[in-house]
Amino acid sequence: MGQVRDPFRRVRIGLGALTLVLVVGTVGYLLFGFSLLDALYQTVITVTTVGFNSPRSVGAGSKVFTIILILVGVGTALYTFSAVLEVLIEGHMRDLVRRRKMERDIARMDRHVIVCGWGRVGREVAQFLTNAGRDVVVIDHDLERLSGVPYASVRGDATDDEILHQAGIDRAATLVAALDADADNLYVTMAGKSMRPDLQIIARARNESSESKLVRAGADRVVNPQQLGGARMASFVTHPHVVDFVDVVMHDGTLKFRLEELAVAVDSPLTGSTLGSMQLRDRTGALVLAIRRPDGGFVTNPSPGHTIEAGDVLIGVGTAEQLSALAEFAMRP
Repeated sequence: MGQVRDPFRRVRIGLGALTLVLVVGTVGYLLFGFSLLDALYQTVITVTTVGFNSPRSVGAGSKVFTIILILVGVGTALYTFSAVLEVLIEGHMRDLVRRRKMERDIARMDRHVIVCGWGRVGREVAQFLTNAGRDVVVIDHDLERLSGVPYASVRGDATDDEILHQAGIDRAATLVAALDADADNLYVTMAGKSMRPDLQIIARARNESSESKLVRAGADRVVNPQQLGGARMASFVTHPHVVDFVDVVMHDGTLKFRLEELAVAVDSPLTGSTLGSMQLRDRTGALVLAIRRPDGGFVTNPSPGHTIEAGDVLIGVGTAEQLSALAEFAMRP
């Protein structure tokens, strides 16, 4: 990946060179017998070509020094001025202000999602997460691709630890590695897990052989878009109406019903109770479709006599209000 060009590099070089010229000029005039103020004054009017008279008579040596100072100083001043003008004209100052604002926005985020890679997969992930009300920070090295990103973004190499820090990895809930190359996704996964062992990482895999490597590197989930696309197309052949319903509930948002997962807290009133005794359907209106046990197993279509334990994840369907009521039962003491 190419290096990010620093638009202020020429400005820093110019200002440094101009400062050096002023210091050398002042010291030079001091050696010719000028006072400190007169030496600085003579240097400034020489470099800026103002052309005022010298504060004192000058000899041949100081005249030669002044000629050299004019040639070097004026060139340095013009270089510095052109560098500053370039920054202003090209809008770098505006970009700097926008970047500072974005840094402040990222600093205020908590439990957000970092999406590494602004390609087709990254765009879909970010859009879905935004529709679900999640904060998103996008990382990509391509300036042109980032120019149209409607979310907070960081320009740079996602495999760089410093770039991940700028994206707020220390406060993030999830990292999505959606770069084009499996090797890059593998490195990002390893870097993210080493920086935050508790961070949830979802990694993209282009090749089946990379899936096991990504899991060993620390990815909690590995997604192969090609496999998912093929399975989805096959599902439209065998169960088109089921697929349409799931798409509408999970992605479309046109139905008032949606699916949600709710973790049962240790001090929840559901802990140790049965579904029937809590009468969740009558009290919340939401329907519990399945329960995932802490060991990863699923209990589908649980019976009223099924006992709920702490750490279970309820998968329910209902309106936003119904699911919110169910969440209160799952999490409140």
